[in-house]
Amino acid sequence: MAERGGRGSGGHGSLDKSITLPPDEIFRNLENAKRFAIGGSLTKLAYYSTVQHKVARVRSFDHSGKDIENEPLYEIAVQEEITARLHFIKFENTYIETCLDFIKDHLVNTETKVIKATGGGAYKFKDLIEKKLGLKVDKEDVMTCLIKGCNFVLRNIPHEVFAYQKDSDTEFRFQMNHPNIFPYLLVNIGSGVSIVKVETEDKFEWIGGSSIGGGTFWGLGALLTKTKKFDELLQLASKGQHTNVDMLVKDVYGGAYQTLGLSGNLIASSFGKSTTADKEFSKEDMAKSLLHMISNDIGQLACLYAKLHNLDKIYFGGFFIRGHPVTMRTITYSINFFSKGEVQALFLRHEGYLGAIGAFLKGAEQDNPNQYSWGENYAGSSGLMSTSPDVYPMQRTRSGTFDMLEMDRLERPLVNLPLLKDPSTYIPDTVDLTDDAMARKYWLTCFEEALDGVAKRAAASQPDSVDALERAEKFRQKYWNKLQTLRQQPFAYGTLTVRSLLDTREHCLNEFNFPDPYSKVKQKENGIALKCFQSVIESLDSLGWEERQFALVKGLLAGNVFDWGAKAVSDVLESEPQFGFEEAKSKLQERPWLEDSYSQWLERLKEGPPHKCALIFADNSGIDIILGVFPFVRELLSRGTEVILACNSGPALNDVTYSESLIVTERIAAMDPVIQSALRDEKLLLVQTGSSSPCLDLSRLDQGLAVLVRERQTDLVIIEGMGRAIHTNYYAALKCESLKLAVIKNSWLADRLGGKIFSVIFKYEVPCK
Repeated sequence: MAERGGRGSGGHGSLDKSITLPPDEIFRNLENAKRFAIGGSLTKLAYYSTVQHKVARVRSFDHSGKDIENEPLYEIAVQEEITARLHFIKFENTYIETCLDFIKDHLVNTETKVIKATGGGAYKFKDLIEKKLGLKVDKEDVMTCLIKGCNFVLRNIPHEVFAYQKDSDTEFRFQMNHPNIFPYLLVNIGSGVSIVKVETEDKFEWIGGSSIGGGTFWGLGALLTKTKKFDELLQLASKGQHTNVDMLVKDVYGGAYQTLGLSGNLIASSFGKSTTADKEFSKEDMAKSLLHMISNDIGQLACLYAKLHNLDKIYFGGFFIRGHPVTMRTITYSINFFSKGEVQALFLRHEGYLGAIGAFLKGAEQDNPNQYSWGENYAGSSGLMSTSPDVYPMQRTRSGTFDMLEMDRLERPLVNLPLLKDPSTYIPDTVDLTDDAMARKYWLTCFEEALDGVAKRAAASQPDSVDALERAEKFRQKYWNKLQTLRQQPFAYGTLTVRSLLDTREHCLNEFNFPDPYSKVKQKENGIALKCFQSVIESLDSLGWEERQFALVKGLLAGNVFDWGAKAVSDVLESEPQFGFEEAKSKLQERPWLEDSYSQWLERLKEGPPHKCALIFADNSGIDIILGVFPFVRELLSRGTEVILACNSGPALNDVTYSESLIVTERIAAMDPVIQSALRDEKLLLVQTGSSSPCLDLSRLDQGLAVLVRERQTDLVIIEGMGRAIHTNYYAALKCESLKLAVIKNSWLADRLGGKIFSVIFKYEVPCK
């Protein structure tokens, strides 16, 4: 998506050879950097930049006085757009000078002469930063920065929070964003330990801490093992056996201490065996014992403070955690043991960035970052890394000791759909691929096999571009690498789902300036479908009421067959250009459908009053929206039901976008008086979802849509499409009536649900009173 901010690594040989990513991959968009912040015992650099990327825009032709029969429906213009991006980079202090050299060489357009700093970095590197970059270092309060950073990631990054369960199939259990994040306890484990009670955005209190923290582990570890690097010390610990060094309860009492209910395997004395054993202990065993000792101490302390203040959520942050399984396991064990399961230990994917993010936010208050919603850019983020021995070497080869997080500013704030029954328990995704090895293997392979075709289509969508093939190959390679990472570390970006795989692909396409590979396909299909609209309406109007209701539903389902994101369909559409609306109807499963509550829906239409307002989440362009959705919309309007038609804000596959829907609706209104009068009287309203995904997250929708849903007292939600109604929201519980409709166009998914390809899902749900 972004043009490279740096001028390449040629001529700047200052970065350490162990850094295998090019420096301009690590420090992206530096020439457009606006604000900086730095923090921590490990160096965390944060900066805000403007990013130029290409956006596909559609607009109507001026057809006044012209014959438009053979002209395209609208024109497509690819424009340059400037958006905001946040960059967060984390690396070991040994790289600080070489990194600052690189930044200095590429920093040409910064608007500020001040860099915000917090934590150890504010003091340790103040003189070095001011000398190298010529920027004044402005120190910020550590606690304020930590809280600001924590609140920011909790609000803006789905699946930021996870619990760690060592012995389960899925060690990382991610949680969705909770609409109310307060109160909570933040235990930040940096050099020492700080414990903060957070009650609101601006109300927090330091309630305790300890001098025994990450710095203690690093310092004592260096003395014991002569290992100076933090990562290497963690590596030693992961290979060690602490029972060779620690004295256990059974070593003292010969077994469990039944009277006190203590397990024989409980540590009675850290390093206790070193006083009696006449032998040398291995570096690995000593590092493991030290890690257990400090983790257990922190866990017990945190648990006592949580119980004292009646809090059941503890977030652990700081560089000591770093997604390290042994650390998280021992802290989780301590919390469970001392709280008897009443308090939950929660970890953050980006725990090491909190102070730097907070410092950045303090310095960027005039940019109002909290007034926007932000989304993680999967193409530019390195993701959560496992440090288990079998995975770790591959990571170091790929990324050295650098971690990166990128977040893009979204155009408008995103909020919950007001009609969600319980936003705190809403989970959009139907299948957790992190937890389902068979499903994960299938879908990763599916996306791998489709990759060449996607790259080919991306290049073909820009025939006039001299470098389209080169960029398409770069996209292919980047997304392929992401898929390989997810095979090894399915938890890298949170819960792995079909939605996250699709979103990552879209991010990678945007990264290499393919904003809408299906734009020409959609343009053509919209034009063809519009020519059929009047005959479809005439056919429907000739039917009796009950027969028409079924024909409308069948048309809606047939329209949903036209999905270029489904391989079974795209193969047909590529090989049979004449495949049309009637052919799609013939492909549909006969009733009874795989999920079939059509009879209940028909009864509701017969016996109940008209719905006040229906919210429809549309899926594909062309036949789907024009010949499937709009006749259905027209029928609802004729019953006296207002309609809110919600379409994607940005492109994804062949999904209809909001801007395309405006043009399509205008053309339909010119042919149909029902649609025309509904638009004029604001009975039909077109809105954008705030999403650019083939799937649908009802907890992150455009604020304007949510306002409209409340104002119009929406009492029916219709979700159509495999991505929106099956991959996501299949189990979503709403406060009002809902229809979830889709045709299953993937044979594996059909089999998993007990059906066959082109099986039909028609799910009518009424909320319990």
